Formats: sequence, structure tokens, C-alpha cells
Amino acid sequence: MPNKPSFSDLAYKNKKKVTRKQRFLEKMDEILPWELLLEPILSKYPKSRKGRRPVPAKVMLRIYLMQQWYGLSDPAMEESLYDTESMRRFAGVSMQRIPDETTICKFRHFLLRHQITEGLLRLTGECLSECGLTVSKGNIAEPRIRRVRQKTDAGKR
Repeated sequence: MPNKPSFSDLAYKNKKKVTRKQRFLEKMDEILPWELLLEPILSKYPKSRKGRRPVPAKVMLRIYLMQQWYGLSDPAMEESLYDTESMRRFAGVSMQRIPDETTICKFRHFLLRHQITEGLLRLTGECLSECGLTVSKGNIAEPRIRRVRQKTDAGKR
């Protein structure tokens, strides 16, 4: 029996506007050669033996690329996955299966340790270039709440 769509799925399907982020991620999903990008990762990626199964490499690769495109830290990427339906859909994760920031960090270090990062980004860039596209690194500001001192009537603190 197929999974029933969640309320979130139905709301997403019937929303009135397609966002720039959604269009961008759909375009990347369509044009990037996922199997080719996964090749150097899969030969070194941990296999499930005993205990908890690792997050699929394809999911982690997609999360890693979103981090690069949007300039997100590991904690910010985890939060963005919780906040943004289009990012969850692109990554291929449900709300209950979002990798935590430590898992995201470990995957990034895995890519660096096995010297996969440079080739991965080069291949991604070449593929986009062949389609007449370029992607520049983005940045999403992370606002912080700060306490501000209030002045008294006489201007004293």
C-alpha cells in the first residue's frame, strides 16, 4: 500500500507560488548527473553493518551541495531542512529523517578526508557550464537577538 500524502505534501502541492529557491533546486535536480557525482563517494561511503544505518549518500550529497550554494553552516543547514519544504524535497528526506548537524559535519569531513570535494565541485561546475549556467555561492544571513541597553530620561545608563 503506497504512503498516504501528509498534510504538508498536500499544502505544498497546492501552494499558490513557486519560489525562486524551489525553481533553482528543481533545475539542479533535473540537470546534475547524480549517478556520476555519487561514483567517487559510494566506493568509500560506510556500509550498514550493525546498528543504525547511515543516511544514504545521495541524501548527504544533495545536502552538501545546498550548503555550498546557500553558504550555510552545518547547524544552519539542519535548521533550513526543518524550515524549508523545497530543501527537504530536494534532499529526499522527510521531517522525521533529517540528518542532524553532526551527521552533516561528518559527511563534509568525509569528503575532505577522501579528497572528493574538489572533483565534486569541479564536475558540478562543468555540468552547469555545459548547460550555459553558473552558480555563485549564496549567503543567508542568520539574524541574532541582542540585548540593547535602554537610556534613562536623563540620558544616563
